[in-house]
Amino acid sequence: MGTLGRRLGAEFIGTFWLVLGGCGAAVLTAKFPVVGIGILGVAFAFGLTVLTMAYAFGHISGGHFNPAVTVGLWVGGRFDAKDVLPYIVTQVVAGIAAAAVLLGIANGRPGYSLSRDGLAANGYGAHSPGNYSLAACLLTEIVMTAAFLVIILAVTGRGAPVGFGPLAIGLGLTLIHLISIPVTNTSVNPARSTGPAIFVHGWALGQLWLFWLAPLVGAALAGLGFRAVFEDKLPLTTEAEGAQAA
Repeated sequence: MGTLGRRLGAEFIGTFWLVLGGCGAAVLTAKFPVVGIGILGVAFAFGLTVLTMAYAFGHISGGHFNPAVTVGLWVGGRFDAKDVLPYIVTQVVAGIAAAAVLLGIANGRPGYSLSRDGLAANGYGAHSPGNYSLAACLLTEIVMTAAFLVIILAVTGRGAPVGFGPLAIGLGLTLIHLISIPVTNTSVNPARSTGPAIFVHGWALGQLWLFWLAPLVGAALAGLGFRAVFEDKLPLTTEAEGAQAA
């Protein structure tokens, strides 16, 4: 485990890459003429960002890249309470920085319009890709985030296959996106939602509360549930050391 500064630096880079890579695929490539990657491609883009950064920086910071993951690991007994706020602040700043870079790139295409083409912001109701209701979007985000945290807690615990943790986490996030992109555009990550919402303004900021509340609730439920059922499987080390050993 490195110093807090090194860990926060790793979290910044990892979260930046997640938002730029995942949202960038949605904004720049998903609907590109002839070779657009569609939902499948965007789902894999998000999964690959987490997979690559978890292998690159998991041994330094634990590879959270997501305030919900940080909260879930803390509730699950895997993370020190004193580091929760610094991690979350760093992740949110990184998400905003990545969204700013993405907007700068997108504006370089003739005809791009932030109001029309968006920035892969998350939404419900009229702003859900499939026009799903607030209740459906809330339930989706809670369940998907809880599932994501269960995967993370399980593959970084004792007895998990050595070296495969980031692969399982990345593929898990891919599956989550395949399920929920039509519902909410998939958040499960408040930092990922905050970055685009800051620049889209209006409805995106107005609906941002759901993409903080639901992921944090889902993560906390997963942390509590996993701790209650699999207490004997929790590592005695920190989460980052557990991820390194997994």
